Amino acid sequence: MPHQNIVFHELLKQIPWAKFDQLVERHSRKRDDRAIEPRAHLIAMLLAQFYGARGLREIEDNLKSHASKLYHLGGCTISKSTLSTANASRAAAEMFNGLLSALMQQLQASYRRKIKDCVRLIDSTSVQLSSLRGDWALFATGVCGAKAHIIYDPDADQPLYLMVTPSNVNDITVAKQMPIEAAATYVFDLGYYDYGWWAELDQAGCRIVTRLKSNTPFKVAEERAVPPGSTVLSDRTGYLPSRLAASRRNPMSKLVREVRIIIETGKELRIFTNDLKAGAQDIADLYRRRWAVELFFRWVKQTLKIDHFFGTSETAIRIQITVALIAFVLLRLAHDASKIVDSPLAFARLIKTNLMHRRSIAELLKPSAPPRPDHPQFDFGVRLTRAAHLRRTLRSQLVLEYAA
Repeated sequence: MPHQNIVFHELLKQIPWAKFDQLVERHSRKRDDRAIEPRAHLIAMLLAQFYGARGLREIEDNLKSHASKLYHLGGCTISKSTLSTANASRAAAEMFNGLLSALMQQLQASYRRKIKDCVRLIDSTSVQLSSLRGDWALFATGVCGAKAHIIYDPDADQPLYLMVTPSNVNDITVAKQMPIEAAATYVFDLGYYDYGWWAELDQAGCRIVTRLKSNTPFKVAEERAVPPGSTVLSDRTGYLPSRLAASRRNPMSKLVREVRIIIETGKELRIFTNDLKAGAQDIADLYRRRWAVELFFRWVKQTLKIDHFFGTSETAIRIQITVALIAFVLLRLAHDASKIVDSPLAFARLIKTNLMHRRSIAELLKPSAPPRPDHPQFDFGVRLTRAAHLRRTLRSQLVLEYAA
């Protein structure tokens, strides 16, 4: 019978190990020589994400129970204390972040589109932390938290950029450090309200779709017709305030556009864009696409269990969130390659159930073939039953021969 790798091994084959080795070499000076190998550390953390482990002790026990299978992957058993030390390593955080970037590029390569058709959603999600992280994550009295800032591609259904910060860091502060893709469409909410940053996007040829505050002045230059029976209430071109203060000029002072819409709850929204050509309904539909990144945050939190953290330091939190996104991209790559089920959530559950089984991902939904009688996994009870039947048969033949 040909050898069959475990499902976890097939997932790990998606990782560009040559690139990971380069990252290890680049950050080797920052590593402690007594620490575990980065590959073993990565495998342990991925195993924890796929199994939904709730603590370091549970990870240690899982590694021990599957030690013989992990050996061939480059993994090994790791004690709770050793794993805790590894999760506090900044070098490990940088290596895993570099690997995530490489994997996101690998997934993005299969979604070739013209840059003008690319939509980028920018948003962040908060995770509440215990008071043990108060030295770096204190947000308010007795409240600690961290933020994961994401650039998301709704067409490819994947993240493109990640930065983890304490909750008290403003979204716009992180956005100004994000890479800008010229001519792409950027959609974001009020957390990124900064005329100077909008002007940078506009100068790069990007299309902007966001919200205006309810009290933002808007000098109307032209009223446009709106499609009858739609959720669009008005479509106007005009100008934002020319000055932000008595001595400060508004960098976003060019002709822009405001589209007012009404949503299901009856609330009116003022959508802002620098696109003067697209239809008003198209602009409204682009803003509604922000819901895709919210669904992504919910999927990751519920499926990959990043609501419970293994460490208290900022580095440990960064590592766990980064590994969770690595696990997400690995699942997406494997799902795109096999397509055994349509739902990514059903596929993730299928992988979790069969993670350590010796089966091909493409055949997870097929019934397992019974092992041959000469295979080591053949049921021992069946062998005993057949042996007993053979003994009875031989005994009966001997009795008949003796009687004759």
